[in-house]
Amino acid sequence: MPNLVEIRDLHFAYGDRSILSGLEMDFPRGKVVAVMGGSGSGKTTILRLIGGQVRAQRGAISVDGQPVDTRDTRGLYVMRRKMGMLFQHGALFTDLSVFENVAFPLREHTDLPEPLIRDLVLLKLHAVGLRNAAQLKPSEISGGMARRVALARAVALDPQLIMYDEPFAGLDPISMGVTANLIRRLNDALGSTSIVVSHDVHETFHIADYVYFLSQGKIVAHGTPAQMQTSDHPYVKQFVHAEADGPVPFHYPGRSLADDLMQEHRK
Repeated sequence: MPNLVEIRDLHFAYGDRSILSGLEMDFPRGKVVAVMGGSGSGKTTILRLIGGQVRAQRGAISVDGQPVDTRDTRGLYVMRRKMGMLFQHGALFTDLSVFENVAFPLREHTDLPEPLIRDLVLLKLHAVGLRNAAQLKPSEISGGMARRVALARAVALDPQLIMYDEPFAGLDPISMGVTANLIRRLNDALGSTSIVVSHDVHETFHIADYVYFLSQGKIVAHGTPAQMQTSDHPYVKQFVHAEADGPVPFHYPGRSLADDLMQEHRK
């Protein structure tokens, strides 16, 4: 099948508050697909649903042809072995060395002998340019380096699916560019499918094959980065070109300044 991940008629809510509504999404094998949108639009929730951390009220998600079922703990654990996750801000274990952070999923999910684990960890660290930082603690390296360690950990098991939650957040321009290039190179080298949740237009459009735009829990536009660059959709246009006003208003909704001033004048 051409798609590694498929989402069909997905609805998710926290209590009475709707987060996602009627989602239809395809994530083809071997591609980098971006999910973009403003804060609170439901982007990270999509990753949590694919990973089985939360359960949708309605709809279906499949990974490699298998449904994601949060009730099947054993099956979910097996499915997660095919997934790698880069959490926002890295989420490294602060008390473990760089080496031990990358070794963690290998020890958790495999019965490989220690010499082989050592070689695999060093290979992954070499791929992100940090083999010589293996014995350092996360507190001893920069934020950009820590994100690269987290990336090495995410691909430790050569996953079919790699999910990135805001991989560029808080990085300087150099680290941002390095991280973006690593995401693209590792995806192509492993033959994986990558889902990148981000609001950074420049870096994301540089590496993505396809983009979904999310607003208020719904897909409002999708297409290639080139198509999104020239889109006339008001929300996409405002987001891509960083315009202050549009469907997402600059001013918090409510009474106008003129009304407030008139009311005070009448007093």
